[in-house]
Amino acid sequence: MTSIEQDILKCIWQNPSAGQRLLSDLSGFSLGLINKSIKSLTSQEFLDENSQLTVKAKDEIKNKAPKRAIILAAGFGMRMVPVNLERPKALLEVRGEILIERMIRHLHEVGVNEIYIVVGFLKESFDYLVDKYGVKLIVNDLYGSKNNLHSLTLAANYLENVYVIPCDIWCRENPFSHCELHSWYMVSEEACKGSSVRVNRKMELTSASSVSGGNQMIGISYLVGEVASELKRRLLSFDQKSQYESSFWEEALFDNSRITIPAKLVRSADFFEINTYEQLRNFDENSNHLKTDAIDVIANCFKVAPRQIVDICVLKKGMTNRSFLFSCKGKKYIMRIPGEGTSLLINRKNEAAVYQAVSGKGVCDDVVYINPETGYKITSFLEGVRVCDPVNDDDLLQCMDKLRYFHELKISVDHEFDIFGQIAYYESLWNGAPSVFRDYAETKRNVLSLKFFIEEHAGEKVLTHIDAIPDNFLFSKGSSGETIVSLIDWEYAGMQDPHVDLAMFCIYSFYDKEQTDHLLNIYFQGNCPDVVRVKVYAYMAVCGFLWSNWCEYKRSLGVEFGEYHLRQYRYAKDFFKLVVKERELLNI
Repeated sequence: MTSIEQDILKCIWQNPSAGQRLLSDLSGFSLGLINKSIKSLTSQEFLDENSQLTVKAKDEIKNKAPKRAIILAAGFGMRMVPVNLERPKALLEVRGEILIERMIRHLHEVGVNEIYIVVGFLKESFDYLVDKYGVKLIVNDLYGSKNNLHSLTLAANYLENVYVIPCDIWCRENPFSHCELHSWYMVSEEACKGSSVRVNRKMELTSASSVSGGNQMIGISYLVGEVASELKRRLLSFDQKSQYESSFWEEALFDNSRITIPAKLVRSADFFEINTYEQLRNFDENSNHLKTDAIDVIANCFKVAPRQIVDICVLKKGMTNRSFLFSCKGKKYIMRIPGEGTSLLINRKNEAAVYQAVSGKGVCDDVVYINPETGYKITSFLEGVRVCDPVNDDDLLQCMDKLRYFHELKISVDHEFDIFGQIAYYESLWNGAPSVFRDYAETKRNVLSLKFFIEEHAGEKVLTHIDAIPDNFLFSKGSSGETIVSLIDWEYAGMQDPHVDLAMFCIYSFYDKEQTDHLLNIYFQGNCPDVVRVKVYAYMAVCGFLWSNWCEYKRSLGVEFGEYHLRQYRYAKDFFKLVVKERELLNI
C-alpha cells in the first residue's frame, strides 16, 4: 500500500458506511483518487467487493496500531523567559489545563497508556505525573549541553508503534488515533521562514532553505515498522558524534535532502506552539503562569501594566546568570536574573554597594534597577555594542586604558574579595565530594604556597572588578559618534590588589606567557616591573584554581563548562611552575 492508500483505508475504518463522495470530503483526496485507491485496495485484498475491511486489513491495523508515546520535556525552554526560571514549559497552565496533562489525556482517549516522558530541567516537577497518570520518567542528565536528539536516543528502546511528541504543543482537537497505518511527521499548512522542510506534491517532506522557508514543523510524529527501526539505528549512531550535540532529533530523519517519512499536513489554527512568554500571553491572557516576579518587578519599576512589557526574548545564557531583553515605553532594557546556586556565590548587598560606588564615574553600564535581596537587575540596552576582542591590539589599548583609569580612581567599599578565602569556600560547597582531578591535593598545595609571595608584593588595595574579562568590556558609540568603553557585571567586585584584574583578563582569554606579557606591556605602558609581572603570573595560577573550584561546584548543579574548566585548572598547574622558574631566574 502507498501512504495515500493507507490513509484512505484508515478513513474507511473510521467511517465504514461512508460512500466515495463522503470519503473524499473526509480525507481531502479527490473523488478520482478515492475511486482508484479503493480498486487497488480491493485487488490487494484489504477491501472486499463491498469496500469493507477484510481480515487482512484488520490484522494490518492491529499490527501497526499505536502502543506507546514519548514526550520530550527535558530542555530549559530558554525562550520562555522569565517563566522558564520557575517551571518547565510542559507544566504551563494553558486555558485552564496543564499543557502536558492535556497531551496525556488525548493519548489516553485513544488507548495509549504506555507513556514515557524524557525530563531534565526541573525534573522533580514531573514526578506527580507518575502517580496521577502512570507515566514513566526517563532522566536526561545532559539536558544543559545536548539537544533533544540525545533525549530521544535515551528512549530509543521504545521506538516502535510510537508517537513522538514535543512538550510545548497545544492541540485544539485530539491529534491521535486508535489507527495508524504508516509513519508520518506533522507539519502545518502555514508557511514558515525558519522551517527546514517543505511538502512536495507527493506529500513527501524535503529540505527547504532557511531563506525561502517551508511548512511550519509541528513536531508530533508517528513511527512504526522499518522507519522506526532505521531511526533508532541512526539516533544511536548520531548520539556518539560531537557534531550532533546541538541537533534536534529530526535531523536523524533526513536522508540527504529528504525526510524518510510522509508528511501529515494539518491546519495551523488547530495547533499552537507555546514557545515564548508573549505567545502564552497572546493565547491565554488569563493563565496563572503569566504572573512572575520578574514581570512584576519590571511593571513596578516603570509603573506600567504587564501587557506594556513587550519584545521579550532571551539573551545568551551567561556563566552565572540568565538575562532577557524587553521593551517598555519605547526603550529597550536587559533584565538579569540570578542563575542556579548564585545565592551561595554572590553577596547581592555587596554588589549593590559597588554599583552605588561606581555610579557616575564613567566606568559602568547604566543601572536602572537593582535589588540587593534578590539580585534582579535592570540595565539600559545599548544598541550596536560588541565585546572586546582579546587578540585585537586596538581593543586591548582601549580596554586597558579604561581599566587603568578605573584603578587610579582608588574607589573604596566596605568589603573585600578574598581570593584564598573564596578558594576554600567554593571547595566547601562540594559537601565533601572529591575533586574530579586526581592530582587536586598536590595542585592545591602548590597554589596555596604562592600566598606569601603574593602578599609580600601586593599593591594598595582598591575597588577591583575581579571579573574584568573581555566579554565584560562593551564597545558602543556615543551621541557624537565617539567610542565608549563600559565595564559591566560587577558581581564579584571588592577591595583587592588591582593587578588581579589583569590576571583574570588573561586566564579568561586563554593567554599564554607571551600574550600575558604583551597585555602587561599595554597596561603598564611599557614599564612593568619584573616582580609585578611574576606576581601577575602567580595571580593567574591562584585565580585559575579559584575558578576551577567554582566550576566544580557548578558541575554539582548540573552546569558544565567544558574546556573552560579544564583550562582554568591548567593555569593553576602551569603558571605555578612558571612562577617558580621566574623567581629562581630573577632571585625574587
